[in-house]
Amino acid sequence: MSTVNATSNNQIYQALGLSRELETQKSDQLQLEDFLELMVTELTHQDPFKPMENSELATQISQFATVSGIDELNGSFSSFSDSMISGQALQASNLVGRTVLVPVTTGNLETGGSIKGVVGVTESASDVTVRISDASGALVKEIKLGTQSKGEVSFTWNGLDENGEAVAPGQYTVEALAEVDGETVSPYTLLEAKIDSVSIGGVGQGLSVNLAGLGPVSFSSIAEIR
Repeated sequence: MSTVNATSNNQIYQALGLSRELETQKSDQLQLEDFLELMVTELTHQDPFKPMENSELATQISQFATVSGIDELNGSFSSFSDSMISGQALQASNLVGRTVLVPVTTGNLETGGSIKGVVGVTESASDVTVRISDASGALVKEIKLGTQSKGEVSFTWNGLDENGEAVAPGQYTVEALAEVDGETVSPYTLLEAKIDSVSIGGVGQGLSVNLAGLGPVSFSSIAEIR
């Protein structure tokens, strides 16, 4: 498409009886009306000895229609995404107060409470052990689960140390160890936690749930709702 001299644009539009909407619009995007105005201007001032071919005109219309269609499609997807996030937020809000299993290594021990979870082994293992450590890294308790076949096994720590004394409430690190074919492996752990609230992130961030005493984790990371 040929370029129209910027200094004569206003005169050209006035001669054609067209309004200069492109200058008054705040958006930098080319609208359908602007495209038609520019096309009429181009056709009016084209070289009569080298008029625009019908195929070239059709190509320009097709290109603009394609771009316009993509913009509309992007807008539709954006609306759909907003609806999905709103729906997920509504569903997630029903989880407030519920207990979930999440792939975290830190559990929150409340006064008189316990830390529960599961250990998952991908193949038969012996000497499966859950180790509980305090904030300084000192070992507080070992829970022996013995030999386990492939799958998940539950465990509960009642908040007592190796001497049977209650420890202070707070956050404790939980890790699992096991023996497979004479080698020490680290099975995965999932810990129970209570959902206090749900947060809606910004663009591309998705939903997150805020766990009591632990903070936020991604909504998609929840392994099980109990």
